[in-house]
Parts: sequence; structure tokens; C-alpha cells
Amino acid sequence: MRGYLLTVWSFLDPIYYLFTRLSYVSSSEQTENIFRVRLTKYKGKPVTLSDGTFINKNDTLLKIHLHNVKLLRELKDIQSEIRKGKIIYKYVLQSLPDLHQYISNHKQSSEIRALIGITSLNKGCDRLGFEIIDITHPIYKWLKWISFIPIGLLSSSTPSIKQHQPSYLFMSKQTLEKMYEKKAKKS
Repeated sequence: MRGYLLTVWSFLDPIYYLFTRLSYVSSSEQTENIFRVRLTKYKGKPVTLSDGTFINKNDTLLKIHLHNVKLLRELKDIQSEIRKGKIIYKYVLQSLPDLHQYISNHKQSSEIRALIGITSLNKGCDRLGFEIIDITHPIYKWLKWISFIPIGLLSSSTPSIKQHQPSYLFMSKQTLEKMYEKKAKKS
């Protein structure tokens, strides 16, 4: 059953991609980068990140989306939730330097203040440089929770609609630069 659902999702994903104005971080969707991104204007409450970056309403952020179909294909035969978590962590870690390069080369680079994402997989995010901020708007939080149910059902070896509450993930552009600029210069 999961295989059929994943096939349907794989078919619908390009349509989703078109309607959400997402872009691939690199020029090819065949790369190992797990992110798809788009610029967005922040609409939430003001946030101050640990490095002092202030994020206010209408600031330009780079919204990151995990390429869920790609991840689900990779994880479909793995039973261990711990192993799945390690694989996702590895993909994100490997993808962040390309994300730094993407922002550096973007025509609106000077306007981008931070990365933002929404996830219910927030374990280990702080080690990657992300800050976890609760979603305070109850309806928006509930809608995000509902939207994550299909991913949770397809990715878990023991499917259940019980899952972690979604949270915002933020990383300032300065934090991303500090973490990955050195690595980019070495390459």
C-alpha cells in the first residue's frame, strides 16, 4: 500500500513543485541536495535569534522544504526510526553548504535575513545550527500538523497519526555563513 501511495505522490510532486514556486538549490533535481526553496515574506510575530538577528514581519527569508518524495524513497525499506533520523540528519548536513552557496549567489542575497522551515522532526536541529521556535498561532499550527500526517504515515515503520507538534526552524544568514563559508573556501 505504501508503495502505491509513494508512486501517486511521486506523480503529484512535480505539480506541487510548480504551484508552490519552489526552486532546486542546484540546477539539477538529480543532485544529493535535499532542499527545495523559495523566498518568502515572514508573517509571524517578531523573533530574535541567539546571534542577535531580529526577524520582523515582512522580512525576506529563504523558506526551506525537505524534498519529501526523495527522502521517502530513500527511507522506504529502513525499519529503524533511529537510522532514518541519522539519514535525514546526514542529508541536511550535506545540503547546507549548497544552501549557503545558493544564498551567496542569489540576486536578492542582501535582503535575505534567515532560513525558515517548518518541521515536526526537530531532534538534532540545534546541532545543525537551527533554532526551534514554537508556532504560536493555534490554527496555523493545527493545519501544519494535519499536513504532516501523510508524511508521518508513509515514513514510519509503525504508522500513527500521533506525532510531534510542528515548530519553526530558523537559522540566520550569518550563522549559515559562519558554519559553511570556511568549508566552501577549502573546496
